[in-house]
Amino acid sequence: MQLNVLVGTMTGAAQLVAQEIELTLDDDSTRVQTRLMDGLDAAAAFGAGGLYLVCTSTSGQGDVPDNARMLYESLLRDRPDLSGIRYGVIGLGDRTYADTFCFGPKKFDAILTELGATRIGDMLLHDASSGTLPEEIAAEWIGAWTECARAAMRETASA
Repeated sequence: MQLNVLVGTMTGAAQLVAQEIELTLDDDSTRVQTRLMDGLDAAAAFGAGGLYLVCTSTSGQGDVPDNARMLYESLLRDRPDLSGIRYGVIGLGDRTYADTFCFGPKKFDAILTELGATRIGDMLLHDASSGTLPEEIAAEWIGAWTECARAAMRETASA
C-alpha cells in the first residue's frame, strides 16, 4: 500500500507527527511518502490519485497554515475531480481557541469531500492543551486507520 502524507505546518509540529507516522508504518507492506505542502497545487498534490493522509495544523483565526495556503486555494479555485482519492486527516489545534479549534484540518476535509474524495475513518483532532504529544497520539491512532484504509483500497480494487 502506498500512503502519501501531505503536511501543513507553521511551527513544525505537524511535520513531527508525519515523521512519526512514517517511522511507524513504512515497511515492506506499506510505503509512506511525506511531502510538505509548500508550493503544491491541486494537480501536484493529488494528480496521481490514491491514498492520502492530510496532516495539518490551524493558524491564525482558523486558517490553514501558510505553507498549505497555495494548495487549499488551488482546490477551491480549480475544483478538480478527486473521486479517485481516499484520505484521512490528522489535525492539530488548541481547544483554548474553541471557536476555531482545528479549523485548518476541517477546511481541508470539507473541500476534499466536496470535490469527490472519500474520507476513511474519523479525523484525529489533537488538542495542544491536553498535555499529550500529537506524535504519540497519532502513532496510536494510525494502526486502526491503516486497517480501514486497506479495507477501503481492497473494495476499490474489486469494484
